[in-house]
Amino acid sequence: MTTLAEPAVPARAETRWYQRPHLHAVLLYLFVRGFSVALLALFAAKTGQPLLGRLTAWDGQFYLDIADYGYFGTTRGLYDAAGNYAPFTPLAFFPAYPTLLRIFTPVMLGSTALAGLLVSTVSGCLAAAAIFRLARRVDGGVRTGLLLVALWAGAPLAITQSMVFTEALFTAFAAWALVGVIERRWLLAAACCLGAGLTRSTAAVLIAVVGVAALIAFFRARERWTSLVCVALCPLGLLGWWIAVALWTGNPTGWFDLEWDNWRTRFDGGTEAVRFTWENLVAGPSVMGTLTVLIMLGAAVLAVLLVKTLRPLSQWWPLAAYGAGVVLLVVGTAGLPTAKPRFLIPGFILLFPIARGLAARRPGTAVAAAAAFVLLGGWISAYSLTGWRYVI
Repeated sequence: MTTLAEPAVPARAETRWYQRPHLHAVLLYLFVRGFSVALLALFAAKTGQPLLGRLTAWDGQFYLDIADYGYFGTTRGLYDAAGNYAPFTPLAFFPAYPTLLRIFTPVMLGSTALAGLLVSTVSGCLAAAAIFRLARRVDGGVRTGLLLVALWAGAPLAITQSMVFTEALFTAFAAWALVGVIERRWLLAAACCLGAGLTRSTAAVLIAVVGVAALIAFFRARERWTSLVCVALCPLGLLGWWIAVALWTGNPTGWFDLEWDNWRTRFDGGTEAVRFTWENLVAGPSVMGTLTVLIMLGAAVLAVLLVKTLRPLSQWWPLAAYGAGVVLLVVGTAGLPTAKPRFLIPGFILLFPIARGLAARRPGTAVAAAAAFVLLGGWISAYSLTGWRYVI
């Protein structure tokens, strides 16, 4: 006799579907990314541009050149945002990604470009698994994790996750480092911070969060030696590259000067962002400019909502601090304003309030809203690479 307390068939169906949730998260990620690349292919065909050329554009050309010839052996002209090139220009790009390209090039029949697409795809899958794991730890449900993966995979400028760019690789390092913090696996957090520091400068936010969390654990937890090792190791990748560039250039601020001289990039506390926002909201000279402003404003709102959503904050503060820190760094850094949406891609946790909110709705509503978000993000991504002629 079946009672209301025994919903046997739905429970079994749900168990079958959720018995391998990490695999489902990865497959969902690949599906969304596949849709985005297909949309880009459609836009590229319409505008007469090769798809592979779009997937290896801009920064991708530097990474391919570094992988093929090294930092001091480039054989073709690569130019910065101002149209200039200097012998030390490639040193602005961190070594982890081009090193992986060089390692996997033989596997991809000697094609560095295909090796880059492989590294980005695998990194994205690893990132998706970690993002799902974090969301499930916080929320306790599978649906929120899957929605967070879908939203991150389909965000505006998420096409960079499928390009020869570092977004996917860095997010993988960052997400697994935060898994290490939340699960008190300090050696995992330290190793991922090392990798992140050798991938891009955004690692400064991650290192600060992980370092503070490890210090707190050192004074409070029993496993003191692992947390102390984490504190010592996590900044070495980023500091090591900055020191290496300083030695090569003979300038203590070598890397920072390269960023300023070549891309007019430096931390200005948000002065340029405020000016850019005012100019685009009043005059609206371009679609990408207006979209960039809206995305930055949306990220700021999501950072506030994230702090309110993560409860108890005393337990989940590393996630909130990382998300808010990414927003502060992106908004507070001058240089290439329309590239800011892609700089926000590693701040995946910012989308958690949306994912949790949708998870509480009916499945049809949640799927429709997530699909609309992915469609919008896919359009922005495709347009930015085919209709927008400036760097992203």
